[in-house]
Amino acid sequence: MNQIHSTNFLVIGSGLAGLTFALKAANMGKVTILTKKEKRESNTNYAQGGIAAVFSNDDSFESHIKDTLNAGGGICNENAVNILVHEGPSRVQELLNFGTNFTSENGKFQLGIEGGHSHNRIVHSKDLTGKEIERALLQKISENKNIQLLENHICIDLLTKHQIVNKNTSDHCYGVYALDVITNEVKIFKANFTILATGGLGQVYQHTTNPLIATGDGVAMAYRSGALISNMEFIQFHPTALYNSGSPAFLISEALRGFGAILKNSDNEDFMLKYDSRGSLASRDIVAKAIDSELKLRGDDFVYLDATHCNSELLKNNFPNIYARCLKNKIDITKEKIPVVPAAHYCCGGIVTTTDGATTIPGLYAIGEVAMTGVHGANRLASNSLLEAVVFSHRAFKKIESTVNLKTTIPEIREWNDSETINTNEWILISHNRNEIQSLMMDYVGIVRNKIRLERAQQRIKLILKEVLDFYHRTKVSEGLIELRNLAIVSDLIISSALNRKESRGLHYISDYPEVDDVNWKKDSFCGVST
Repeated sequence: MNQIHSTNFLVIGSGLAGLTFALKAANMGKVTILTKKEKRESNTNYAQGGIAAVFSNDDSFESHIKDTLNAGGGICNENAVNILVHEGPSRVQELLNFGTNFTSENGKFQLGIEGGHSHNRIVHSKDLTGKEIERALLQKISENKNIQLLENHICIDLLTKHQIVNKNTSDHCYGVYALDVITNEVKIFKANFTILATGGLGQVYQHTTNPLIATGDGVAMAYRSGALISNMEFIQFHPTALYNSGSPAFLISEALRGFGAILKNSDNEDFMLKYDSRGSLASRDIVAKAIDSELKLRGDDFVYLDATHCNSELLKNNFPNIYARCLKNKIDITKEKIPVVPAAHYCCGGIVTTTDGATTIPGLYAIGEVAMTGVHGANRLASNSLLEAVVFSHRAFKKIESTVNLKTTIPEIREWNDSETINTNEWILISHNRNEIQSLMMDYVGIVRNKIRLERAQQRIKLILKEVLDFYHRTKVSEGLIELRNLAIVSDLIISSALNRKESRGLHYISDYPEVDDVNWKKDSFCGVST
């Protein structure tokens, strides 16, 4: 018999979106948070730069909106962008009230600037903003008796009409099956509302700034349950990850370029001026493509980020984490240039939601990076991701609060069937597919794509997916197998979407169709609905 846990609100993920939703929902009922690893392990925790919002008298909502739309390549949802920008300052203030220690000067936020922004509007906590936000929120979570946070629980599948005993019902999400990694037991978590806040999918790629947990679980689970998925071709590569810094790659914050650091090639040339008049402060898609081009043209393994001309004391004070990590790699950033390469960083697509976080499956909400609200379009503006997480998690809470019914009867759920036993010898063969997926995606579905490479990747990914699914259906689940299934599914969605969009826009550049096609493709793409 499976252990059955019942709750009012089931939150999957312990990043900014999930934690802020949980804190608010706890005033209405019981909240259970499931997280794959330790509670601090999330994409939020790795966010260095900050959170964009209008606080300066020199800035305006109109300017932030314009910058976001310009970065988004013409397909942002303008209503969602308006909501993001106008509601942003209140949500940042709320984080301050939760106990986040943002860097300030003379009683006001110290506002940084990053690529694509026309004004200083990046609220930050030196270069460890995400870590500081996580600290404050987890402290609040620990003090709330209505919230239970369970670590080392990886979700397997959503509970929808396919998992209930009585099949005669309309589609709805009632919770999840989840594996307790410590006890190796599958548990049933039933809930009135299920909120996916699972973060990103960077581990699809060989080089990524995302933590090991970012395996696209939320998108894959939602897709398998029939939710609508959109814009999966738009994968943002952060232009500047520290070269040869392991997995996940250490991110060199865009804020360092905002501070004055300049990108240079091996001939010490400020090469960005060849690609964009904004130079090193161009938007991420332009910078990443420029670096990719320079590396291929010159045969180099990396380019340099040069901050040696900046004030050394201010540099160390504003970027203590970057300074310390580079020093660990025997690089003194006040005296030496930093070797950097692009790495997979953020998915602008995801589970389609309303501006209130609702998915196409009743009872299921998605917030944060896993959601596709439409604010990012074809390319995310720097530091809009934390803002999106906090703005739309609040809106999801307000929507549920206005319509909530915590007395609805949750139907009987089918027991999890794991009667088969795993073949460990075969698992050794299957487990190698993870490395192959990451290598294929990096080589063939990276910053610059073409049809031949995409078709080659698709052919192999579909074979891997078949192997993984065949193995999955006849063995007991494990953490590695659950993640591998999700990685294969998400990779297939990314490739299919990239092949489908026959133009180059934002983060999707395909050499077969190098121009923007506003006539046929000034719109979102959809992966279809799984059956």
